[in-house]
Amino acid sequence: MSDDNDEEEDAPAVELGDGEPVEGAPVSRVASRLTWGIQKSEVDRKEGDTVVRTSDGPRELSAVLEDVDCPYFETRAEFESEVRSAIGVGPVETE
Repeated sequence: MSDDNDEEEDAPAVELGDGEPVEGAPVSRVASRLTWGIQKSEVDRKEGDTVVRTSDGPRELSAVLEDVDCPYFETRAEFESEVRSAIGVGPVETE
């Protein structure tokens, strides 16, 4: 590498804005705290009070799981897919 790129290396790769905070945890963060396969009732027991981000605003995972028909999640991907189907996809509201 040349010394001409020193200014670029000192700057952050992605500039963070001063935007409004988003309430709730991403579904993927909740999923990372669990081990798979797991029953829906066990997810509810362990993480049901966790507030997750949805396009309609923050919701407790317990309420989201009521809209999920799958009683057992074999994989993390299956859990995330089922939950995202229940909460929908789209922009997340800010405060």
